Amino acid sequence: MHKPALHAACAAFIEQRIAAARTAMQAAQESSSSETKSSAGDKYETGREMANAERDRNAAHMQQAQQLRAELARISPDSPCDTVRPGALVTTSLGRFYIGISAGKLEVAGEECFAVSVAAPVAVALKGLRAGEQVVFNGKPVRVMAVD
Repeated sequence: MHKPALHAACAAFIEQRIAAARTAMQAAQESSSSETKSSAGDKYETGREMANAERDRNAAHMQQAQQLRAELARISPDSPCDTVRPGALVTTSLGRFYIGISAGKLEVAGEECFAVSVAAPVAVALKGLRAGEQVVFNGKPVRVMAVD
């Protein structure tokens, strides 16, 4: 499993989130714009407010995804790592982790890896460790087998 492929999978995850938020915002905007004034004015106002709230919620999702994009851009997937830090691909007794952004479980070239943010509890526990070192995480020993 290669870091550039994981980095690309994280970028694709972010772009998918941005596209989904953009589509949902447009749908909410169209819904708000298409509300026609009826004899029941309160129903019209409630429908518009609900559409506007939905648009605002999706705008917040888009902003979060754009922040993730900026965080990912600060990580060079080509830089080798010998300690657990942003951009590291860490193989542990718990599994593989790509330290960067929270994208969940990714499958790249038939192998699974968890993309986690630097603030994730597992990333915090592993921070600064080298291959061969061990830490206790959630009451269980976790051995770092490799760091790339």
